[in-house]
Amino acid sequence: MRLATLTETEIIITLIALALLLISAFVFGNLIEKIKGPRVVGEILGGMILGGSCLFLLFPDLMKNIFFAYQEEGKVLNIFYQLGLMFLMFLSGYNTDIKVDKTNRKTILLVFIGATIIPMLGAIPFIPMYQKYFIGDVSNNISFSLVFCIGVAITSIPVISKIFFDMGIMNTKFSNTILTVSTFQDLCLWILLNMATRIATTGNIKILEMIIIVTVTIGLFVIVSLVAKYVKEIKKEYSTKIIYSISFVLLLLICGLLSKVGINIMYSAFIVGYVVKAFIGTKKKSKEKMEYLEGFVFSFFVPIYFALVGIQLNVIHDFSLIRFITFFIIAFGLEFIGTWILLLFSKMSHDMKMNFAITMNARGGPGIVLATVAYAAGIINIEFFTVLILTTMLSSMIAGYYLRFQQKKNPKIFNSLT
Repeated sequence: MRLATLTETEIIITLIALALLLISAFVFGNLIEKIKGPRVVGEILGGMILGGSCLFLLFPDLMKNIFFAYQEEGKVLNIFYQLGLMFLMFLSGYNTDIKVDKTNRKTILLVFIGATIIPMLGAIPFIPMYQKYFIGDVSNNISFSLVFCIGVAITSIPVISKIFFDMGIMNTKFSNTILTVSTFQDLCLWILLNMATRIATTGNIKILEMIIIVTVTIGLFVIVSLVAKYVKEIKKEYSTKIIYSISFVLLLLICGLLSKVGINIMYSAFIVGYVVKAFIGTKKKSKEKMEYLEGFVFSFFVPIYFALVGIQLNVIHDFSLIRFITFFIIAFGLEFIGTWILLLFSKMSHDMKMNFAITMNARGGPGIVLATVAYAAGIINIEFFTVLILTTMLSSMIAGYYLRFQQKKNPKIFNSLT
């Protein structure tokens, strides 16, 4: 068996492209951090600088010779894109405590309804206003309506996790509640996105196929939760090499297998990370080993992932600033108002209600995946793709700034839910 390979020139060009993505993501990520914004926004901005919004517009021949030097280069770079997303979700799962008990059950339910159901219902009257501008080539009204509602309500586990990592508040009561709600939310929204893509592809709703997707998705969540709750932590200390090898095998294998039954790679990677944590535990040595992996992933794969998202954006052509602003106001407003109204039934302080209402607006990673999947399926056009990505960036920026402001005002505010 002989594997097909790239030529030496193609390999060199690919390495140069990766280096430019890393440099740009690093520079602009640091720049945004210096002004107290979430690093992820800077990493996406770094990709935008390399793309059609800046350098590709100014120096088209040069940039084509780097990012379109050979026919398969886009596919090669997409492998790094997918690995970045998978590793980020794997680490998010590993660092998440999904705990639904008497102390936070009510909060989780209120935030879920306020940040998911209310915004989606509130988005329905606005669909006709944007449909003729944003609908894709397949012109399927049902699929477009589902994507529009998801785009308004979606919350980002990867971006929120990255903000929590950067702020040092991962595994606080606030972060665990947010990530638990986001997990339930994504569970519902990925089901709806799968339905939207299937309808767009087939032109009709296949009930049996939808039932299988829903059953498998929910069943996986229940199984993983039970495993994490009842499994006994492995007492023996294994080497870093063995832990990493087993984790990577599980990550790649399970993501591949679950994709065959319609489960999104991002959701699968999150589940694997959560299961791995249940087995290796949170002992000091185990945590140190995962921290080494986090350091590598957040310095290589994740910046490339977000930079590749940014490089696809073009705010010069096929873009209306007015439509972007109005959509952002509608999306941010519905999510904020829905969350705030439902939390009026809790005993939270004003500041904590604001924290939840603003943080649930960070659309980041899932917003990006939603835009990419919907655009690839022809459900939405290039303008709505760009609008969704910019909405994720701005909402994440607002969430990052606000949470840092709250942390500066009261360093212990995220340790409780009152």
